[in-house]
Amino acid sequence: MTNIYFEDEEITENELYFLCYMIERVARRLHQRNCYVVNGIDRSEWMRLISVANVLHCENPLKIEDEWIEEYKLQYGNFDVLDVDTELAKIIPTPTQMGKVYQRLILQTLGSEENYVDGLIRVYNDELCETLDNYTCGAFYEPSYFIARAYYNGGF
Repeated sequence: MTNIYFEDEEITENELYFLCYMIERVARRLHQRNCYVVNGIDRSEWMRLISVANVLHCENPLKIEDEWIEEYKLQYGNFDVLDVDTELAKIIPTPTQMGKVYQRLILQTLGSEENYVDGLIRVYNDELCETLDNYTCGAFYEPSYFIARAYYNGGF
């Protein structure tokens, strides 16, 4: 995938990871599902964001959260991914851990004609995300190849 501002610069997996990480942070802060954040931002903006991600990762993540919430008019909801049964879920994954889970899933299911942004939008809108974001069941701890297979099979 090519950077939209610098055509000789390729977008790396690190830029994709950064977006997945920030999606997780913003969704947690707003008490929304990740797909709400993804769908609240136009595809053209995702193209811009992934093209500047190598610079944005140097910024304070809280500042970027504020900017995304304000700029894209994202609203607070009532879904708290951290509201889990502590008897069943002893460890809650961090935004960095979940960013990696989603990055790997996007990369492992990326079609030959698909770029990172198209893969991001596709994956975050799949029903499998409801299972991955249910920390009580622990699906996010499965090996990445198993999560990708579950994606292709329509669930775990």
